[in-house]
Amino acid sequence: MNNERKEAIRKYKERKIPRGIFVIRSTATGRCWVDSSPNLESPRNMNWSALRTGAHRNHDLQAEWTAHGEASFEFEIVEMLDEDIVEMAIRDTLKEKRREWAAKLAAPTVTP
Repeated sequence: MNNERKEAIRKYKERKIPRGIFVIRSTATGRCWVDSSPNLESPRNMNWSALRTGAHRNHDLQAEWTAHGEASFEFEIVEMLDEDIVEMAIRDTLKEKRREWAAKLAAPTVTP
């Protein structure tokens, strides 16, 4: 394996994974749903895939998507956790932040 490839692999393994809170918002109705993720690089694709196939776990969100279509939805990251949070505290911190944002926006969470 050449040095450039080894260096690229090392950098990939050392990269900081963005963690935080996101909102899925219907522009047609203004409704939104809040959730959190330990890796903000993946939830948009995961949710959109489930919604497109009609298999999303949140039935209200799925019904809204079916009624108004993909073009009426936005994905927004509303808060990212600090990188210095201890690994053991990430799950609880995400849960608390998800509750805070749901209350702030008067919105349900994506995961019922």
